[in-house]
Amino acid sequence: MTKPLQVVGIGNALVDVLAHTTDPDLDALGVEKGIMQLIDTARAVDLYAHMGPAREMSGGSAANTVAGVAALGGRTAYVGKVKDDQLGRIFAHDLRAQGAVYDTPPAPSSHSHETGRCMVLVTPDGERSMSTYLGVSEFLAPADIDEAQMASAEWIFLEGYRFDGPESIAAFEKAVRATKGAGGRVAITLSDPFCVERHRDDFLRLIRADVDLLVANEHELKSLYLTDVLSEAMARAEAEIPVTACTVGAAGAHIIAGGDRFHAPAAPGVTVVDVTGAGDLFAAGLLHGIVSGRDWETCARMGCVAAGEIISHLGARPEADLRALFTEHDLPVA
Repeated sequence: MTKPLQVVGIGNALVDVLAHTTDPDLDALGVEKGIMQLIDTARAVDLYAHMGPAREMSGGSAANTVAGVAALGGRTAYVGKVKDDQLGRIFAHDLRAQGAVYDTPPAPSSHSHETGRCMVLVTPDGERSMSTYLGVSEFLAPADIDEAQMASAEWIFLEGYRFDGPESIAAFEKAVRATKGAGGRVAITLSDPFCVERHRDDFLRLIRADVDLLVANEHELKSLYLTDVLSEAMARAEAEIPVTACTVGAAGAHIIAGGDRFHAPAAPGVTVVDVTGAGDLFAAGLLHGIVSGRDWETCARMGCVAAGEIISHLGARPEADLRALFTEHDLPVA
C-alpha cells in the first residue's frame, strides 16, 4: 500500500545568514574553514556584526533535503524545533511554501533560547565555513515526534548534526521504532567529520541496528571508520549497511548496494559559487530516485544533478526548477 508520505526529515531547524568573505578574513575572525562549528549567542552576534552584506534564508541540513524532495514533487514532512519568533515563522513559512508538511510545535516566545541560525561565510573558491547557534533546535525531544507521522512514511531521514542535543538521540530512536514497526526504512546523513568525532559510538550503534541508507561525503565516512583510505571505509560500510552513498566532490558520487557498486559523475558545466547544501541536495535527488523506484545509478545521477544546481548559487535551497533540470539531463522526473 502506498504510504501518505515518502520522506520525513528530522533535524535542525535553522535560518542561514550567508555572506561572501576571504581567507584572511576567516583567519581574523577565528573561523575554521570548511567545517561547522557550534557557537553561543554572543559569538553569533559578534560574527554577524563583522559580516559583510548578508542574505537570510531558511536552512538546516535535513530541512534542505526535504525541501529538495518536495521541489521534485515528493510527498514530504519535516520535524525540527523553532521558537515562536520572527525567524521561526520565516522557517516554517518557507518550508511549507516548498510543499512540505511542517507541524512541529514551536517553543514558546518566553523560551530562553531563540530560533537557531547558521552564519555561513563563503570564500571565493566556493567553500563554506559555518558557525552555528543551535538555539531551540538543540532541544528537539521525543515529545516532538509524532509516531503516526513516522509510521506513515516510506523513509525517515535523520540529520547527523542533531546528535548534538540532550534529547535528540532519544527522539531519533522513537522515530526509528515507529517507522520500522510500520515497515518503513531509515536513512541517515553523517553531516560533518567533527560531528562524527563527537558522536562516533552513537552513530555506529544506530547505523548497525537500524539504518538502511547511509549518506556521507568521503571525509565523514573515513572519520566514521577511523581510516585515511576511502576504499577501506566503503568496504567497512558495505559490511554493515544495506546501501551507502558517498560523495567525492568534483569526482561525483559512489553507491554500494547489495554488493553492486555504481559511480555517477558530478553535473557538468557547473561554476561553483557556494558549496553550502551540496550534500543536502545530493541526498534529495538520491531519495527522490529511490522513492520513484529508479535504479541505483540513476538515483546517484539525480543526486549529482541536484547538488550541481545548489553549488551554482548562494544558499542551500533550489533556485532553478529541479524537475526541468532533470529533464535537461535526460533523467526521469516522476
